[in-house]
Amino acid sequence: MRSITIILVAVLFTFCTRKEKEIIRNFSKVKVETLLQDSIQVRAIAIYKDTLLGYGFNRGYGFMNLKTHKNVMIDFAMSDTIKDRKNWATEYRAVAFTENSFLCLGIGSPARLRSIDLKSREERIVYTETHEKIFYNALAFWDSNEGIAMGDPVDGCMSILITRDGGDTWKKLSCDVLPKTIEKEAAFAASNTNIAVKGDKAWVVSGGAKSRVFYTADRGKTWKVFTTPIVEGQETTGIYSIAFRTENDGTIFGGDYLSPDGNRSNKAMTKDGGKTWQLIADTTEPGYKSCVQYIPNSNGRQIVAAGFTGISISNDYGQTWKEISKEKFYTIRFLNDTTAIAAGSKRIAKVTFQ
Repeated sequence: MRSITIILVAVLFTFCTRKEKEIIRNFSKVKVETLLQDSIQVRAIAIYKDTLLGYGFNRGYGFMNLKTHKNVMIDFAMSDTIKDRKNWATEYRAVAFTENSFLCLGIGSPARLRSIDLKSREERIVYTETHEKIFYNALAFWDSNEGIAMGDPVDGCMSILITRDGGDTWKKLSCDVLPKTIEKEAAFAASNTNIAVKGDKAWVVSGGAKSRVFYTADRGKTWKVFTTPIVEGQETTGIYSIAFRTENDGTIFGGDYLSPDGNRSNKAMTKDGGKTWQLIADTTEPGYKSCVQYIPNSNGRQIVAAGFTGISISNDYGQTWKEISKEKFYTIRFLNDTTAIAAGSKRIAKVTFQ
């Protein structure tokens, strides 16, 4: 009898726990608190242990303590040590943290990848590349040792950099191991979310002439490419952002930033790790967005898309969407299941979902 009672209690506990996990809040508005206001453009942010924000902007990079809001900005345009500013890549749209360092990558030629020690704040240039077609878009790490950066095609393939030693050294992959790109296929440095990593896998997205997903299952050793139904064919059309909740479930978002109201073929989902994609909420709001993210602890039910057109949310796995703010941001990252940090033109803000 006692054993039966124990079993019943265990079953009841499991049921109640499961029911609690299934409770989903349907957010309908946001509260926006400006943390930094300046004459800068911020398209890349990363969060370190929920306490430190690292960001890249159009003249350099910076850090913000998320507890005290103390900000330190490295503005190369104001530096007395840089004599030849015309040839100094100062726009940083790709950033990431490792356990010990903050890394930021300049977009243009010469593209410089900087590693900043989190304790000493000593800066080192760990990779430099010069080419007329160089334009780097995003940076991400699988763990503190292995990371990936991506940029526009050069010599017929995407520019892919890989590190195996925590960002101290980087190697550019040969086009021999990468799928070929087509003429005028490229990528968008709009929010530092052209790359998604999960487990040993990574997905890299393109746009322009083709809207495709480049995929590696082994941390950059081998690659495949998959087609998507996202709008393509023009210089400004394509996939702007990708997010994966699990190794199978992911979302892509984009459109055409020159026609931001367009909502045909601008958002899609996969259930098989990116091999196939199905349009969601097609021909309904929202239109163009530059960043998509899953809300933590929502089991994939809640997804947020942000851009200069505002913030929209789906509470039903992307099937329907609602605009909850007209606040303009290029990129957004979640601290927890109610709070995010967002950045855009002239500011960085804390966004609380309600």
